[in-house]
Amino acid sequence: MTQNTVAAYAAPAPKAPLEKTTITRRELGPHDILIDIKYAGICHSDIHTVQGDWGDRQYPIVPGHEIAGVVTAVGAEVTRYAVGDRAGIGCIVDSCRECDNCLAGLQQYCTGELGMVGTYAATGRDGEQTQGGYSQAVVVDENYALRIPESIPLDVAAPLLCAGITLYSPLSHWQAGPGKKVAIVGLGGLGHLGVKIAHAMGAEVTVLSQSLRKKDDGLRLGADHYRATSDPATFEELADSFDLILNTVSADLDLDAYLGLLRTGGTMVQLGAPEKPQSISPFALVARRKSYSGSMIGGIAETQEMLDFCGEHGIAAEIELIRAEQINEAYERVVASDVRYRFVIDTATI
Repeated sequence: MTQNTVAAYAAPAPKAPLEKTTITRRELGPHDILIDIKYAGICHSDIHTVQGDWGDRQYPIVPGHEIAGVVTAVGAEVTRYAVGDRAGIGCIVDSCRECDNCLAGLQQYCTGELGMVGTYAATGRDGEQTQGGYSQAVVVDENYALRIPESIPLDVAAPLLCAGITLYSPLSHWQAGPGKKVAIVGLGGLGHLGVKIAHAMGAEVTVLSQSLRKKDDGLRLGADHYRATSDPATFEELADSFDLILNTVSADLDLDAYLGLLRTGGTMVQLGAPEKPQSISPFALVARRKSYSGSMIGGIAETQEMLDFCGEHGIAAEIELIRAEQINEAYERVVASDVRYRFVIDTATI
């Protein structure tokens, strides 16, 4: 093995099981850092990508954009990190850095020629496809790395880099806090962190789930209320209740029914990515000046803000730690909703 060749787990073709392989990481540039990956979270986005659900990709693909590790080398002009620092990588490893969104710290919405460069299955400025965190090490520009607070163990910090910021960003943007009533649809890998973060922000939190199967967990994690959406009484009794609803699921929902739970001026935010288009009656919006919006992860500065917030409030993911050879089994269990609440790979087992 050369210095920039590392072991990894990759999908060799669409819908194929992931298998062990080796990949080459670029040599350190002046502003690059080398991160020895300790843990990598499994996101449902990883599964959609390797299955080919979101369009054609170049295979093999090494997934993983919830990366936590330790800096082991730095480029000659690096100023933000030193060897030994705890560092993470989320969903973004580069962007144009010049468009209005990049300059505003919204790199996830980059409109420049380069666009947002995803941590895997994207094309970097060198023309090569990016490969993600199911691997031993990664090289990244220091400006797109995140500092992980000492108060958060690396294994439970990893899912914060995608799931955590996916919930923190809309909660912050729509000003969840004291006096606000927030509903989280779904108590899964995303939803469980939304409950923790919204509770820490001071909001009154309700979980809306198909059943009451996870009610004890939801209340333990910080929810004030837990209601089953399979019960028609839920939509009658909670009508006009919420300032903000965050939908973390990718299922085909009756959006009009959920919009009916919003107060006047309230907002429902789509975070999950259903495979099929969904419809909304205009009257579900115009009658009470309601909004239906979307949100995608967060910029680099906001992701660091989220990590610092979680460090201050003792927030971390609820995980099941697995060995690399269990990745394919874990994928099956994620699809079956059989995880509480995030799988994390111990990359020492790759």
